[in-house]
Amino acid sequence: MNTGALKDIRVIELGQLIAGPFCGQLLGDMGADVIKVEPPEVGDPMREWGQGHEKVQWEIIGRNKRAVTANLRVAEGQELVRRLVRDADVLIENFKPGTMEKWGLSPESLMAENPGLIMARMSGYGQTGPYSSRAGFGGIGEAMGGWRYIVGEPDRPPSRMGVSIGDTLTATYGCMGVLAALHHRERTGLGQIIDAALYESVLQVMEGLIPEYDRMGLIRERSGSVLTGIAPSNVYSCKDGEYMIGANKDSLWKRLAEAMGRPELGDDPRYATHLARGENQTELDNLINDWTRTLSVDELDKMMTDCAIPAGRVYRAPDMLADEHFKAREAIIDVETERFGTLKMQGSFPKMSATPGSVRRAASSFPGQHNSEVYGDYLGLDEKALAALKEAGVI
Repeated sequence: MNTGALKDIRVIELGQLIAGPFCGQLLGDMGADVIKVEPPEVGDPMREWGQGHEKVQWEIIGRNKRAVTANLRVAEGQELVRRLVRDADVLIENFKPGTMEKWGLSPESLMAENPGLIMARMSGYGQTGPYSSRAGFGGIGEAMGGWRYIVGEPDRPPSRMGVSIGDTLTATYGCMGVLAALHHRERTGLGQIIDAALYESVLQVMEGLIPEYDRMGLIRERSGSVLTGIAPSNVYSCKDGEYMIGANKDSLWKRLAEAMGRPELGDDPRYATHLARGENQTELDNLINDWTRTLSVDELDKMMTDCAIPAGRVYRAPDMLADEHFKAREAIIDVETERFGTLKMQGSFPKMSATPGSVRRAASSFPGQHNSEVYGDYLGLDEKALAALKEAGVI
């Protein structure tokens, strides 16, 4: 049952890999009817992505979507998409800027036929500017946006996160743009173009990096597991694992000092204030680490909970699956997939009280799985016409 806020919204997703499809996933989870357009036979490369010998990542990013095929490099395929877009609410694409125009699918031509169309365009550098024509992947956006330089240990080259954060950030901003544009369309009846660049999406979450340099000439450097000047806020060693403690507020630090059995440290001039703790960050972390090493993770977790100090275990997938809080909030759900049977994956977020999102449809098993359904219902094509298009390599 579709209870999502966007259940009356139809989305055409042309993008491949992560940014475009993740934006489509977010909208689909919120109830939108997402029609995923892929190249014939080969499909989206995401179908083959992920770690391990069974490629299950597609089952998340492909959920809540109907899969059709269209060869956008030929006029017949372009016309199929044009007809689909004519009655759609949203179009998602993350091709290199100029590609849609080359295919005769420019925003101007599509919006001339559908003035209410909202077009979410995701690219490395944006649709304008001197770099717009360059190819750009998520990692390039992370580097240009400042993320890569500050991630890792100070004595090593820049590192990366274990996920494609640049792509998913861009997709999230693209989704936010779609929601704002839908609100604007309610008032005016008109759609608009959303231009979401990878490097700008990363730049947006870089906190004070730019004004710190502008005002003080300060360049943020790699700081390993700590955030420079914010202490204590680190992962500490226990007898049987690691544990995260965030007690960087003055009152929280005093409570932590009490828990450590050293209440005098709460008023020690070296640690009593936010600035003092920042100046003595390494010394303070070593002091706390010496204490946590005497405890198990369970012992420390109970102590931090009893003292109301923000803290938590460092989770891996098995820990998430076993945790009662994840279960109570349905943060991880069971989805019946066609290829793998019951598969556990993350649920739909955020939680909505009146219009909750959901996973209503498993990811398609192959490109074009819903050609007959979609092209038949929306374009009136019968099986003979579809067979001819397939024979010609259009779908």
